Amino acid sequence: MKQFLLYISILFFFNSCTSEKPEKFDLLITNAKIVDVLGNTVQQSRLIAISKDTIRIVDSMENLEKYEGLEVYDAGGKFVMPGLWDNHVHFRGGDSLIEENKKLLPLFLAYGITNVRDAGGDITPSVLEWRQQITNKELDGPTILTSGPKLDGIKPAWPGSIVVDKKEDVQIALDSLESLNVDYVKMYDGSLTKEMFYEIIEQAEKRGLKTTGHMPLSADILTATNLGLDGTEHMYYVIKSCSPKADSLTISNPTYGMFTEIVETYNPKLADSVFKQLATKNAYITPTLYIGTVLSELTEVDHQKDSLLSYMGSGIQKTYQGRIESAQRAKAQGNSSRSALGELVKDIIVPLYKSGVNLLAGSDSGAFNSFVYPGASLHSELKSLVAAGLTPQQALITSIINGPKFFSLEKSYGSVATNKVANLVILDNNPLEDINNLNSIQATITKGKVLDKTKLRALLKEVKN
Repeated sequence: MKQFLLYISILFFFNSCTSEKPEKFDLLITNAKIVDVLGNTVQQSRLIAISKDTIRIVDSMENLEKYEGLEVYDAGGKFVMPGLWDNHVHFRGGDSLIEENKKLLPLFLAYGITNVRDAGGDITPSVLEWRQQITNKELDGPTILTSGPKLDGIKPAWPGSIVVDKKEDVQIALDSLESLNVDYVKMYDGSLTKEMFYEIIEQAEKRGLKTTGHMPLSADILTATNLGLDGTEHMYYVIKSCSPKADSLTISNPTYGMFTEIVETYNPKLADSVFKQLATKNAYITPTLYIGTVLSELTEVDHQKDSLLSYMGSGIQKTYQGRIESAQRAKAQGNSSRSALGELVKDIIVPLYKSGVNLLAGSDSGAFNSFVYPGASLHSELKSLVAAGLTPQQALITSIINGPKFFSLEKSYGSVATNKVANLVILDNNPLEDINNLNSIQATITKGKVLDKTKLRALLKEVKN
């Protein structure tokens, strides 16, 4: 009997020594279907263990007993994918609109957008402050990657821009941007010369700074990408290069008025050559389809009953008037060039994508861009890309994959996997099957915080006017 009890005691001792205690994490998401955007697949019955804003473990639910969470969120068999990236937004309007801009931040989270690329404005100190507060978990909002002030010519189109008129100005401007610790350089074509545009690219390339923006119409997109330009915003510049009349029009009519003839003389064979050259340079293009549609319909659509208009402050709403008046003037003059250009832009989305050019989903939301609401407008942009011929997967790639890729952040973003940043969105339905399923958001997860529908509604209630 004594020998038997001794055997039992030894067995219990070894079992207690060898049994593993559950590994502890800050947040444990259970019963998840993980959407692999790049692979175009869904992983069933998974758990996701998160600590300090980072995914530490992705495992099967069969191994749930190995893990504990200070907080546990049951996804209930819903779909979990990386948070969306809006790769073209604006925070601007001067000091009087700082608070109204700040109130836009929760809208991005409500639509599953966890990262935004701010494309320049005139309230940079505030944007940089918000960026830090969000990082420190003192403010609810998406992770902000910003260009800071735009670089423009002697007569800048937008307030807050840095003037670059000669070669020495470029060094001073880039020194200033680096001192602000911006994430990339944004150029604008208000009065920036071709020579200074190219000079900015060359000097930024030597510093390892990413560059994108509007191009002076006197410049050439292939020349710029050969010098090191990383991206272009909107489709004007790539389309210009696809017309055999581009060179002559650049000399005779270097204004946006040239696009009537550019569109009429667009050459698909030339376009194919241009696209392939851009692809070899790993170029990025942000089409901004949706804002083009909204602006082209300003005189036909009544936006006064838009559900999101009440989230725009009165100051931001006043900035919408400029676009409205411009649309009214164009209509009175019978100008249909925007419509023809818009149709061509849609037609070349698929050829651009298939050529290997990196498309970036960006909404261009913000003050002055009438009725293009933060958050919802990115969903509309992704739907517009699908309407133009991309699959839901391809459209999602332009946001979730190419957004971080532009900044060389692929190791940290783009999938629900170990060591990735835990910026996530949970959906009722699979967006790979139907892009409209982005409307079924159940929760957004960022900075270790689960913002479910109730919490998101509370955030929006705080900022509603």
